[in-house]
Amino acid sequence: MNPALLRKAAGLGGCVLMSEPLTESMTETEQPSVPLSVLLADPGLGLSRVAGPADDRPVSTVGTTEIEDPSPYLVGGELLLTAGVRLPRDADGVDTYVRRVVAAGVAALGFGVAPVHPEVPPELVDACDRHGLPLLRLPPSTPFVAVGQATYAAIAEARNRELREISRAQSAMASAAARPDALQAVLTQLSARTGAWAVLCDAQGNELFGAGPRPPSPTPQLVRDLAVRTVAAHSGTGHGHTAGKAPTAAAHHHQGIHLTVHTLPGADSTTTALVLGQAATTTPTLVHRQVTSMATVLLALLTSPRHALSTDTHSAGALVRLMLGATPAEVAPALVPDGRATGDHWTVVHGRHRPARSAPALRPGGDPAQLAALGAALGTPYLHMDGPNLKALIPCSPDARPSVPARAADLGWVLGFSAPAAAAGLPYADVQAERALQRAIAAGAPAVVHTSAALTVHALVAPDDGRELARARFAPLDRAGAPGAPVLLDTLRTWLTLHGSWDRTAAALQLHRNTVRHRLARVAELLDVDLQDPGVRMELWFALQWLPGESADESAGSHRTP
Repeated sequence: MNPALLRKAAGLGGCVLMSEPLTESMTETEQPSVPLSVLLADPGLGLSRVAGPADDRPVSTVGTTEIEDPSPYLVGGELLLTAGVRLPRDADGVDTYVRRVVAAGVAALGFGVAPVHPEVPPELVDACDRHGLPLLRLPPSTPFVAVGQATYAAIAEARNRELREISRAQSAMASAAARPDALQAVLTQLSARTGAWAVLCDAQGNELFGAGPRPPSPTPQLVRDLAVRTVAAHSGTGHGHTAGKAPTAAAHHHQGIHLTVHTLPGADSTTTALVLGQAATTTPTLVHRQVTSMATVLLALLTSPRHALSTDTHSAGALVRLMLGATPAEVAPALVPDGRATGDHWTVVHGRHRPARSAPALRPGGDPAQLAALGAALGTPYLHMDGPNLKALIPCSPDARPSVPARAADLGWVLGFSAPAAAAGLPYADVQAERALQRAIAAGAPAVVHTSAALTVHALVAPDDGRELARARFAPLDRAGAPGAPVLLDTLRTWLTLHGSWDRTAAALQLHRNTVRHRLARVAELLDVDLQDPGVRMELWFALQWLPGESADESAGSHRTP
């Protein structure tokens, strides 16, 4: 993993604090303890349960007392040991004694038989059963000090096991953060280490990534709703909270399912808040909370604007060389991430965002969450988002076929992919990607990949002859007024691509169908042709393919932007 990323993670680790939640109190630290069953199972102690419930309560410390009312000196969680020196003699007094220590939060009461009492008093047994306090019998051969030593040794061993488990989990997640699919890999490790369904959501509750067995309805929706409320309160827009004191985490229980959400640190007015949600069938332990804290920090770093765009020294150096006059072909090798591709070719991707009606429009410059999610889905850090429009470069081998990620459609994106192209042919690949996107939008498909046949009519016509024919055929359009010849040609090309469909052409170009009809009528008038004639359409289609800049050979070596 990047050392700088690790240093950032270490620095932010202490900043991930659990503020007051929306629905339930949550604590980042807990008192070290050992289950009561561990002490009962220790053969060297010889303890036995003689009264009270059989639940496995945590014991955090051991105390010894022989006073009539020890409750003022208790803090809760103790295994309280007594030989009954000052134990009341009557049943009412014993009941009062037990009631007081239960109110003080004692975990269990240990009674040492002999020398004061030859056996556990039956009044004490009845009172502990009545008030739900576990009562343990200590044999005469077991010193009270031995119980304390065994308890603290067991607590230390349990804490060491927890620390080892936390260390292994953090190491695994740090390795996951260095993978190409870092966001998904970190969530997968988090789910495996906590046994919970883990999901990364945006501020509107839209799921970006998920890991682990998906729980049945309505649990996913409850997690999303809790995430939305937490983000609203954290930003100061929720009811009953003010900015700066709002929760960064919240929890809720629903039919035995423990729901928790954590807002990722680092969000401000320029970034969209992200939320890590979890749903588990068991109560989160200290280990689970520590692992979740580490995952929250890593996810925050991985979705930051700088990391989402993968700004590193190689990319920065390539940009400097490009701005100082180097060609794309010269700097392209520096942009290929290690191990991502076996060749020097690229696939160009164009995208259009079609969010749900309730979701806000994307702002110019891109959203870190969308950038990170799309980067992981497409397998590339090279993305540019301008509001609802996307352009991306995917390093690939010359014979690679683009893989359309289903995740992109889930995020509301329609995509168009070019064929693999060398750096010198990127302008032509850019044209391919845009036309593939238009076809995808018109057809209502999530994505379209450009394809080209090996044998075409173009192979029968010399390139120079074809270009000369195209120039002459479309020269009359130079006399067109607004919107101009390039716009008319693009409208004609789209209309022919979509088999003369006015409605689909209007949808692809985001125009009114009457505007499309008007433009094509102007084209027919200037070229003096009948666009309803199939032969004319075929002639114009081939002429369009021969226009300068429409072929890969023509684009090679050119820096022209189509």
